[in-house]
Amino acid sequence: MKYKIIEDLTSDVMFEAYGKDKKELFENAAEALFSVICDIKKIKPLEEITVEISAENSEELLIEWLQHLIALVDIEEMFFSRFEIRQISNTKLKAVCYGSIAEPESGGTVVKAITRHKFFLKKNDNGYTARVVCDI
Repeated sequence: MKYKIIEDLTSDVMFEAYGKDKKELFENAAEALFSVICDIKKIKPLEEITVEISAENSEELLIEWLQHLIALVDIEEMFFSRFEIRQISNTKLKAVCYGSIAEPESGGTVVKAITRHKFFLKKNDNGYTARVVCDI
């Protein structure tokens, strides 16, 4: 399982993302985010945008990554359906996001921000798990 939406909040959307390593976790978290923002199955990977993010630690890096993706929706007027982490460490990542122009009929829930409410990123026996809450 890549991710699951958790239905226990009324004004926010929470999801958990999973990955065997940080690369897969960050890709799956981005996919989970865009499954909220749009109908990800309708988004064709026609254009690509390279993203470079840095932060103080892995937790902050995940939050910054997702926040940056939310900003790209407004800045580039695009929805994304595929994410490829090319390089990742505890404090930096470089990725390519694939998507197409945001069409209203593909839209879902407007996500304003990622919150720190109930947020966590944990390493476990199976890899990594992150819980993320989206302010909608």
